[in-house]
Amino acid sequence: MDLKQSQILRKNAVRLLPLLTLAYTVNYLDRTNISFAALTMNQDIGLTATQYGRGAGIFFLAYCLFEVPSNIALYRFGARLWIARIMISWGIVSIATVLIGGAWSFYVMRFLLGLAEAGFFPGVAFYLAAWFPAQYRARILAGFLVAIPFSTVIGTWTPKRC
Repeated sequence: MDLKQSQILRKNAVRLLPLLTLAYTVNYLDRTNISFAALTMNQDIGLTATQYGRGAGIFFLAYCLFEVPSNIALYRFGARLWIARIMISWGIVSIATVLIGGAWSFYVMRFLLGLAEAGFFPGVAFYLAAWFPAQYRARILAGFLVAIPFSTVIGTWTPKRC
């Protein structure tokens, strides 16, 4: 590989990876923090342990059901536009979770959140594959996937109290 191609790939990585990794960090944080929220949320909105478990699982049901249709739409509309749609709808649904008042609204919001987030990871993987040649994709994807342990650190970190 020549120097010019190396510079272009480095420039692509610097421009794409930080934002996409930040988005995946927040995505994973949003997906996993429901268990931390359950510590007080269940009592606040009157959920039993069974209702909470059902609602947490409904997210993954919607996520799995809409993964393939989301990937088909990604191919049809383009990765950039579809990833933007995913992030906008995911943000709107995440904000709307403040309206949860009981078990059924919890189920609906978790389903909508799974629907909104479906296709994000494959979309980003496809997007990165379009920008980087095959011999660099594993490194780039590893840089993107560092968001998973990073989100766990952020999600479990609590500041020390004086």
